[in-house]
Order: sequence, then structure tokens, then C-alpha cells
Amino acid sequence: MKKNIVIGVGNMLFKDEGIGIYASEYIKQNYKFDDEDLEIIDGGTLGFKLMAYFQEYDNVIILDTVSIEDEVGGIYRLPSDVLLGLGNYRKTAHEVEIVEMLEIVSVLDSHANVTIIGIIPEDIISVEIGLTQKMEDKFEEFILNGIKEIESLGIKATKVDNIAISDVVKSMIGSYNGEHLNRIPNEEDFTHAINL
Repeated sequence: MKKNIVIGVGNMLFKDEGIGIYASEYIKQNYKFDDEDLEIIDGGTLGFKLMAYFQEYDNVIILDTVSIEDEVGGIYRLPSDVLLGLGNYRKTAHEVEIVEMLEIVSVLDSHANVTIIGIIPEDIISVEIGLTQKMEDKFEEFILNGIKEIESLGIKATKVDNIAISDVVKSMIGSYNGEHLNRIPNEEDFTHAINL
């Protein structure tokens, strides 16, 4: 089996639901690790395709939202055995899939130790790329919880840059909370271009 993998999960189209994906990319761009075999990937909305990672790795750390009845911005460390007992956790499509995958692999002889570092979102309804202010305020703490979990595996993390979350997201998809890198030209721009 391979060793360790960090998977950012979520859907960037629905505001705070993208935080797991942003977090994995933020860690990739801002941290270095003394374990060259540590993988950090964007799991997006791969759904049941993620199950292969649960079977092929020793340790899987998932960065995601969690639908727990508590204060927005609350951060939870949920090992798979705890997660399987949380019926009210399953609200978004990928949350349901993750729990169902854990239920399936739990009966196998060999499967990864899966831990979710989850944060309670404020808005997973709005169709917008970016985070609410509450999630931005808690983002660094969310990252530090992810780093702590990685280091618990005996891997040393070193922060090598301080690229802002908004810049990380812009590097991924070109927009963050309505701030576009390439503005859509307006009618006046088209008229000017035609007259040239």
C-alpha cells in the first residue's frame, strides 16, 4: 500500500462547499513536507471514485465541510469510526458518499485509516466561487488543523510561502468572490474593437 494522502473534497460552485478543495491547494502552494511520498490532491466531487484511495493508502486525510448542528466555523476532527456513528452528518451529496464508502471499506481486511478535518459551513447554497467572511476568518485555523493531522503521521511541515486564499483560488480558476482576472468586455469595448 502507498502511505499518506490528503484529499480536498467539495464543490467550488457552491460558496463554502469549496473550502476543502481550496485548503488542499493552499497547503500545496504554501507548505513543504519532509515526506516526498505525501500526496495532496483535489478530490472535488469524485464521489465513489474516491473509494480507491481508501483501499490503496495507509492514511487518508479528508478536508471538507461537515453538516453538524453547531456554530458556523466549528472545526472537527472525525476519525472514520466516529464518522460512521454520525447519522446527521450526511447532508451534501459528497458527505453522503464519503460515509457510504467508509461503510463499504470497513468490512474489508485492509483499508486506510480515514480522518476528516471538517468545518461547519455558513453558505453552501449560493452559486458563487469563494468563501463567506466567516469561513475566511476561520480558514487559517482550518489549515492549521489539517497540518497538525499531517504532522501526527510523523511528517514535518514547513511553511514556505504566504499566498493568500483569494490568490490561491484565482490561480486555480481565475475568480474569487466575483473578482475576475479577465473582466468580460462590455458593449463599449466591442464597439471600440470593431472600429479599429
